[in-house]
Amino acid sequence: MRYLPLTPEDRAEMLARIGVASVDDLFADIPADRRETELPRLDRAKGELEVERVLARLAAANVPAGSVPFFVGAGAYRHHVPATVDHLIQRSEFLTSYTPYQPEIAQGTLQYLFEFQTQVAELTAMEVANASMYDGSTAAAEAVLMAHRITKRRKAVLAGNLHPHYRATIETLSRYAADAVVALPPAPFGEEDLITPIDDTVSCVVVQSPDVFGNLVDLKPIAEAAHKAGALLVAVFTEAVALGLIEPPGAQGADIVVGEGQSIGNALNFGGPYVGLFAARQKFVRQMPGRLAGETVDAEGRRGFVLTLSTREQHIRREKATSNICTNSGLCALAFTIHMSLLGKTGLTRLARANHAAACDLADRLAAVKGVSVINDTFFNEFTLRVPGSAAEVVEKLAARGILGGVPYSRLAPQSGLDDLILVAATETTTEDDRAAYAAALKEVLAGAPTPGRDLSTSLQHALDRAARWMATYPHSIEDEGNSLGARVSAGLIEVLIDEGFLGALIQHHPEVINTYSRYFFNTDAPDLDPDRIERTVKLSDEGTNEDRFQDLYRIAEEIR
Repeated sequence: MRYLPLTPEDRAEMLARIGVASVDDLFADIPADRRETELPRLDRAKGELEVERVLARLAAANVPAGSVPFFVGAGAYRHHVPATVDHLIQRSEFLTSYTPYQPEIAQGTLQYLFEFQTQVAELTAMEVANASMYDGSTAAAEAVLMAHRITKRRKAVLAGNLHPHYRATIETLSRYAADAVVALPPAPFGEEDLITPIDDTVSCVVVQSPDVFGNLVDLKPIAEAAHKAGALLVAVFTEAVALGLIEPPGAQGADIVVGEGQSIGNALNFGGPYVGLFAARQKFVRQMPGRLAGETVDAEGRRGFVLTLSTREQHIRREKATSNICTNSGLCALAFTIHMSLLGKTGLTRLARANHAAACDLADRLAAVKGVSVINDTFFNEFTLRVPGSAAEVVEKLAARGILGGVPYSRLAPQSGLDDLILVAATETTTEDDRAAYAAALKEVLAGAPTPGRDLSTSLQHALDRAARWMATYPHSIEDEGNSLGARVSAGLIEVLIDEGFLGALIQHHPEVINTYSRYFFNTDAPDLDPDRIERTVKLSDEGTNEDRFQDLYRIAEEIR
């Protein structure tokens, strides 16, 4: 029985009260060409096994970050996360815990939030930190609103080299609050003038270091100019590991420090969830968004933890609230805390040095390629590459060679006109062989070498090797609960290869997977193939369905017999 709480008359009355003609008018801020007008083109119903097969095929079409040389950054970075982190955060008392309103039953959650805040404060060289935000971009937007409350001014100056996604988030919140935003143009090739726009009408200047292009920024003169005009300096970072090596923003005069904590303890996760870091001076604590966990003692004098400050609508009067953010990224914050505890101060510094060394080596290799230049004078583990022609096309051609070579800046800021720039990151997960492969592939691409045709690319070969190992190790485990996921993903990968015309190459490289694959999809064994006659299968037509192709395969195999 369907639950229909509103009648058409109820809906009409509500729409009339708020002054719109239809429900569609409520979505007027979403461009019409961005709205879905029909249901996704999916089958209305399939069996569970069929759905698993479809999803396995879709999953297999992805190229996992760890399967190929990976140099993508631009705000989300691939770092090694110790197995200990994932093991501990999956304990039920952490994984399923609720907001710690009742300290008598939530001491574990409150303590790790307190430790997280301490780590963030020390990492940024600030006096107080909150229990986390949604991510770095929302933290930056909340920092601007906080600066407005503190200074009683309503205008923010945004550095041109601030990450475009962070800029867009700030502009969105500011637009609906009727606040002014002065967004400077990007300046990847020279120093930005961030001091001239600061006057007595500005509440804050928002500066990222390392910036989106990888440049390190000296915050001290900017902080001095801002304070002289009665404004605040909001320092932003997207790579938390950088703070293990460079001077922290708090030591350079920042009033509010915000950033993304994904790099520590958290995987890429298809873009989220992540964990926003937010720290400030002690004197501004009552204007901070989110919540703070504090240390106290109980009635018997024993150390304990409580929610000390929660300046949000759910806890206090709406007009006194500092933010409508009503939660924090608790599990991601815990992952951050565990990984940071495992590293320690010395370990974080060593990790940061390893990142910087990898980036320096890669920059030297790529700068040696004809027509390529590294535009940075300074960087941590990410720099900007200038290439001839379209950076987006270069990145696509590198991907066809099994190299994920970075992010074209034009993807982040399509209207910037900076179409020849690639943001390239190198973390501790990149090897010397990876960096050499990138340089070699870039040289081929810029020399106009043809993209590999219908042979297995490096990335597909790596993925297929893993699939073959799965199937060789667990040849009868397709329906086994413990191994079904890996087997199904592997089978899905092989199906994608067949769809793309790689059946011949598949049989040449891994004939041992045919029987297992055939059992999975068709509940029958494919006949053994004589390796001496494999070449005949390479000429199989790419026409028809997978089942048609396997029928052809069976026929040829019978002939070979």
